[in-house]
Amino acid sequence: MEEFVNRVANSGLITLNLEEYLHPGERVVYDIKDNLFHGLMLREKDFRAFVKDHDWSQYTGKNVAIICSTDAIVPTWAYMLLASKLQPFVNRYVFGDLDALEQALLQDAIANINAEEYQDAKVVIKGCGQIPVPTYAYVEIMQKLLPVVSSIMYGEPCSTVPIYKKPKDKVVSA
Repeated sequence: MEEFVNRVANSGLITLNLEEYLHPGERVVYDIKDNLFHGLMLREKDFRAFVKDHDWSQYTGKNVAIICSTDAIVPTWAYMLLASKLQPFVNRYVFGDLDALEQALLQDAIANINAEEYQDAKVVIKGCGQIPVPTYAYVEIMQKLLPVVSSIMYGEPCSTVPIYKKPKDKVVSA
C-alpha cells in the first residue's frame, strides 16, 4: 500500500485568513436625518433632549456607521455628541457608510496583528471563504507583513499564486 504524504502540511506554510479577523458584531447605520427639524436642519435644543433620553445601550457590542442621508444642515458637534454617547456601548463607530465602517474594522484588525509572529515565515494569504474580504484589506496586510516574511502567496495552500519572495542578501566581494 502506497503511503500518501501531505506535502502542504509539511511545507511550513502559514495560512492567514483575513476573514477570521472580521469583528463579529452587528453592523448598523445611525442616520441623523431622523433627528432633523422638517428634514432640513438640526435644532440644538431638540437634539440634546433626544440624545439625553435615548437608550444608547441598544448599540452594545455593535459597529455603527453614522451618516446623514439627506442634504441637510448638520453641525459637526452633533456627530461628536453622538460619538460621545455611543462610545461606552459600541465596539466601533465611524462617520460614514457601512463600507467606511467595514474598512475601519479591517484596518483596526490588521493593525492588531503581531507581524513578528510571521518573522521569516512563508505565508499564504487565503483568497476565498465564506465572507467576502475587500481588496483594500489584502493591500493593508501586505504593508504589515512585507518587512518580516520570507514569502507571501495568495490563494489556498494547495493552489497558490506567488506574490513576494524576500531577496537573498547579495555578497559584495572586495
